[in-house]
Amino acid sequence: MTDQLPMPVTAPLSPAQKTKLINLVRRAARAEIMPRFRRLDIGEIETKKDETDLVTAADIAAEAMITRGLQMAFPHALIVGEEAVSKKPGLLDGIAEAELCFIIDPVDGTWNFAKGMPLFATIIAVCRFGQPVLGLIYDPVGDDLIVTDNTSPAVWQTQTGRIREIQTAEPKPLDRMAGYMHIRMMPPADRALMWSKVGVLAYVGTLRCSAHEYRLLATGSADFVLSGNLNCWDHAAGVLLCQQAGGKAAMLDGTPYNAAMTSGYLLSASSEAVWDSVASQFGGLNAAS
Repeated sequence: MTDQLPMPVTAPLSPAQKTKLINLVRRAARAEIMPRFRRLDIGEIETKKDETDLVTAADIAAEAMITRGLQMAFPHALIVGEEAVSKKPGLLDGIAEAELCFIIDPVDGTWNFAKGMPLFATIIAVCRFGQPVLGLIYDPVGDDLIVTDNTSPAVWQTQTGRIREIQTAEPKPLDRMAGYMHIRMMPPADRALMWSKVGVLAYVGTLRCSAHEYRLLATGSADFVLSGNLNCWDHAAGVLLCQQAGGKAAMLDGTPYNAAMTSGYLLSASSEAVWDSVASQFGGLNAAS
């Protein structure tokens, strides 16, 4: 019996398809997001779970426009948008079995957007059977993006079209690390454990925007992102961008991340050494989760 050869790694989208995706996201931002920034009426902002979880007319309109464009270009793909899931949660059940799945966060950082803060972005992830194979984070304010796929290095594409590779930060000791942890969203027991251990770090915070947290990680300005709120639209693209920029991303217990996961703690770090160090410091979360 001969050994099976590994399946070749192929890009999820052709260069032309990737360009069309980027252009679609840009058009949605220009047509539906930026015209509403700092111009939202009270009736265009709604509360979902609580007053920190908002949805605006921009989220709904941008997701609808991107979804229509993707359905036309990829009629057999599963399209999972954050706002669509809020109305039809069963959409998430198809991610693990979908050969091609697009995951959309039309306005990540909606709270910031609704309050007039220019810290929000559009996130697109492409997955195969839940495995992220393309990640795109687009900043409508700066009109630039970071993007990668499973065959390419992560790159930063500026408003003028200039492209350069990005890289995560070099390893450093815990007392020099800066990163993002979503402690407020953790169960009470885990919050208490976290607060007892974060003092060793140089800085811990949150931007209320996963897109920009992952962007800072992938471009070398942050050392880690740790979250127990596993909404796939927040993390799937960022995980791949972290990995392709030189970092490591996995569940805190070492399990590989999959966009179909809905529980556990996800740690993305600038390097394997940093991942090991942070995971060792906060490993007790596994028992409390």
